[in-house]
Amino acid sequence: MQAQNSNFFYAIDLDQDGRLRNVFWADARSRAAYKEFGDVVTFDTTYLTNKYDMPFAPFLGVNHHGQSILLGCGLISSEDTDAFVWLFKSWLTCMHEHAPRGIITDQDKAMKNAIEIIFPNTRHRWCLWHIMNKFPSKLNRYKQYEAIMYALQSIVYGSL
Repeated sequence: MQAQNSNFFYAIDLDQDGRLRNVFWADARSRAAYKEFGDVVTFDTTYLTNKYDMPFAPFLGVNHHGQSILLGCGLISSEDTDAFVWLFKSWLTCMHEHAPRGIITDQDKAMKNAIEIIFPNTRHRWCLWHIMNKFPSKLNRYKQYEAIMYALQSIVYGSL
């Protein structure tokens, strides 16, 4: 791909035996989109895994039409701090050391640690979907569960 377009970027991480551990790539369009729409990036590894059980790790943004746009992606061998540090370093290299102003993730501790290391000046926020998804398991034993959830959803989603 890089032979066809010099703005295609990739990074490969091999283990001591030369086997693939992690990979990151971004095409020219994704890199250009990041320059325009990279203020806040969403990062989530809970999507799909391939037949090798390597979590797919997309970096997403939102364009001026409110549409999700792909800003790069990777496959990682594990969801530990070292893998995330490698991936975020590769991301920074690809994006000319320009970190996003904000990043939205799930509540993964290893991811949080890597963000603190690689993006120390980036605001890290948890994904609202992940937060709201936890409430039923935390609140379902209360008698007024339905009323609590209705009020909570009204507050969260109607706060604007």
